[in-house]
Formats: sequence, C-alpha cells, structure tokens
Amino acid sequence: MEKGVRARDCVFLDMEIFREGVKSIGQHMLMYDKNDLPSNWHNFKNAIAANNLRNYDFKSDFKLKYPFGTIHLLLGILAQKHAIDIKRDAISPLLYTDGTFKNQFNYPENCISWLEFLIASGDGNPLQKIFLDRHYSVYELMTALGELFVEIAAVGGGARGGDKIKISDSRGHVANINETTGAMRSETIQQAKIFLEILSKKTGWAFDESKWHWGPYDIMKFQKGSVQPGKARYNTLLAQNPLSFAIISRADIEYTTDTAGQF
Repeated sequence: MEKGVRARDCVFLDMEIFREGVKSIGQHMLMYDKNDLPSNWHNFKNAIAANNLRNYDFKSDFKLKYPFGTIHLLLGILAQKHAIDIKRDAISPLLYTDGTFKNQFNYPENCISWLEFLIASGDGNPLQKIFLDRHYSVYELMTALGELFVEIAAVGGGARGGDKIKISDSRGHVANINETTGAMRSETIQQAKIFLEILSKKTGWAFDESKWHWGPYDIMKFQKGSVQPGKARYNTLLAQNPLSFAIISRADIEYTTDTAGQF
C-alpha cells in the first residue's frame, strides 16, 4: 500500500474485505446460508459483492455463482453514470479476464442469467458490446484470444503470466518489492507498464502513468489459510473476524487473517 495511505481511504478490487468501513468490490461466493447469517455479516456493509446482490449462497446457489470478472460487474454499474465505449479490440482482453471466455462455453445458462441481471442488452450498457454484439465469429474470437496470449507471453519473457506480478512466493516471502525500502523492482515496474500500454492500445482507455503509484510501499503481511466448507467451520471462521475470505469450490474456503490488526 502507498506509504501514508489508510486502508479506509482505498477501494479494494477483486476482493471483498470483511471490515465495515473498508470499501471493496469483488465477485466471490461469500454467503454460506442466506437464512442463517453470522452476527458480524454487517462487516460487508461497504463491499459490493456480486453474489450478495442476488442473495446467492453456497448452500442453495453455488452452481449459480457469478461467472465473470470484477471488471464486468464494474462496467455494468459505472455505465449507469458514465458512457463507456468498448472497442472491438477490447473484447478479447475483457473476455480473457478471470477466464470469462471459458465460463461462457462451460456454463452458458448461468452466464445468460447473469447478463440478464446486469441488463447487458440495455442501450448504452458496455456489456452489450462485449457479450451480445456480433463482432466476432467463434473462430475469429479464438484467433483474437490466441494473438492476445502471444502478446501476454512476450511481456513475461516468453511464458504465460506476463499479465501478473507476484507479490509473495509460496512460502509467504515478499517478492518484487524491497522489504526495507518498500521500493518495487525496476524490472517489475517496466513489465507492468508494458502490459498496461497493451491494454490501453486495445481498449482506448488512457494509461496515465502519473495516476499510478510505483512505490515506496508500506508492506503488510497477512496469514492465509483454508478450511473445508461446513456450517460449523464457516461460523467458526467468521467468528475469528478474517480480513477476507471466499468459498472457491465445494471443497475449499480460502481466507486471510490480519493477526497484526493493520486493518
């Protein structure tokens, strides 16, 4: 986090922060049983959570969970106040996000249900251009995605993953940021800028470098864990006031704890 900035002054993207007063937006399954919510459920008061908007829970609605990325939810919301143009070249990166293009073919009924909920067919809704307009045949879309994969691989030195920056390794050690100074590695900054320029060119959305903070950062460390889904285990987890969590499958709830009380 940028030095001197408080968590309550930020909006956390693609993660739902379980702290009342901290703003966040995400697309994960959070609710276990809509008919028996934990007493501290109000911690999500300042979070926009896709599945919570439809009152979807793990117990009854897991197969109906949100199938797109956080960006699609944001586009549907922001378009109510601001006109957002979607260029043809923007479609492939927007379908690449969070594997959306895979879900379209794996879970078509659910995707259609969510597009109806987000009023994707409405005039001026940018989701219409992404999902409903006939910009690409199936083959043309595969070709566009294939070309995007090549560009992303080039950013990462020839391997997939050029669109990602590792913050910590599998053992929890900080990666790409100097723990003493809080400075990000210059090579990592350059990789991020190249990728952002690619996105800017494809979407037409300006990449204004002055709006991005490249360090130094205040480094906060959290503990990550997982438990199997189950009502008692879920209630015990939430009673421990995790910083964030998500029911990612029928076999796993992942969570983060803030043992140092930084939030």
